[in-house]
Amino acid sequence: MADPALTDAPEETAEETLSPGFVRSVVDAVDRADAAQARELVLPLRPADLAELFELLRNDERQDLVGMLGNDLNPEVLSELDESVRDHVIELLDPKDIAAALTEMDSDDAVYLLEDMDEDEQRLILDQLPASDRAALEQSLDYPEYSAGRLMQRELVAVPPYWDVGQTIDYLREAADLPDEFYEIFVVDAAYKPSGTVPLSRVMRTKRPVKISEIMETEQTLIPVEMDQEDVALQFSKYDLISAAVVDEAGRLVGVVTVDDIVEVISEEAAEDIRLLAGVGEESISDSVLQTTRSRFPWLVINLFTAVIAASVIALFDATIEQMVALAVLMPIVASMGGNAGTQTMTVTVRALATRDLVNFNVRRTITREFLVGILNGLMFAVLLGGLVSLVFENVWLGGVIATAMLINLITACLAGILIPLGLDKIGVDPAVSSAVFVTTLTDTIGFFSFLGLAALILFY
Repeated sequence: MADPALTDAPEETAEETLSPGFVRSVVDAVDRADAAQARELVLPLRPADLAELFELLRNDERQDLVGMLGNDLNPEVLSELDESVRDHVIELLDPKDIAAALTEMDSDDAVYLLEDMDEDEQRLILDQLPASDRAALEQSLDYPEYSAGRLMQRELVAVPPYWDVGQTIDYLREAADLPDEFYEIFVVDAAYKPSGTVPLSRVMRTKRPVKISEIMETEQTLIPVEMDQEDVALQFSKYDLISAAVVDEAGRLVGVVTVDDIVEVISEEAAEDIRLLAGVGEESISDSVLQTTRSRFPWLVINLFTAVIAASVIALFDATIEQMVALAVLMPIVASMGGNAGTQTMTVTVRALATRDLVNFNVRRTITREFLVGILNGLMFAVLLGGLVSLVFENVWLGGVIATAMLINLITACLAGILIPLGLDKIGVDPAVSSAVFVTTLTDTIGFFSFLGLAALILFY
């Protein structure tokens, strides 16, 4: 009877998942130093699945497994790994092995692997490469981080417009330096500037004597080599692109960006926005305790200062609170509602700024909308909470105070949720990083001040 652990791998690989039972089988084999079983379990995995497996293991288990796989470790795994795990795996490999792996990768994956290394490590590995490969990678690394130049791959198919389909097909069959996968052929002039594209499917369906110029599409989206990768992703989303030519300052074709890379960019940018809104920076699930603590500590310090500001507002009205204990019970409600409302607006605004849905043309209209939303929500919750407080505490004036404070704070929250990210964006600060701190501080402060201030004026004077 077959061992369930051994029969589990192919099925899970087909589903692109790793079952807990399969992972335990791998860990058991590694712990027993049973290299034969570990290799039998792991080698059939796809690169993305093996990368996920590495990320699930402890550092010592990962180190042992890398040693067991040796030269059979698929180089593609390195480009699939989370950054901190990738750094650990690279430390376990010989520079010659890494250089050999780079020669088997597409240029974009090779750049992704090298770009986070320090200069000494990069130089040590680049010196192991053939001169042509080294020069191409060095040029890509010279482009700004997160630019199209870093994202693109240099392997592409480019032909002149005067070739016919037969020549093009023969070239595709005979050329040795073509990319493993491509979706369209770029048409270039004598200066190597793109003049059009031809989908590969159209080439294969067209008779051999037909000129490429007769079937090419002249309308195309060209990506400047220094364009930010987030802007590149927006171009792909807007125009439903599968691939796009990357051009240098002179308009010459230097590379191509493909949709698989854009999917990763979109995923990374979305994950980054979520982390930044929560104040956890570049943290990932595979980070160590010290790395995680170091990442979170600065934002907790900032939150401590904002909490002190809110507490200082409360301290201004300590005498008022002493006269009516109900105020201490009710004031967190006002602040909490304002914070939640502000976060809702801020999240939508930050995302709209990132996707360029919020631009100068519609800023005023959007601010007006959020102001009206704040009024409507404020009125509804003012009536609801004011009536409830009046009944529970048998004090109509107290109900009126909390109703008014609720209206003020929800309007403030909706305006802060849009104006603060817009202001930060205007001065060149990433709104995803700092907006939450400012919005929460403002809504807490206004919430406490309006509620306690109104209570002091109306209930005790």
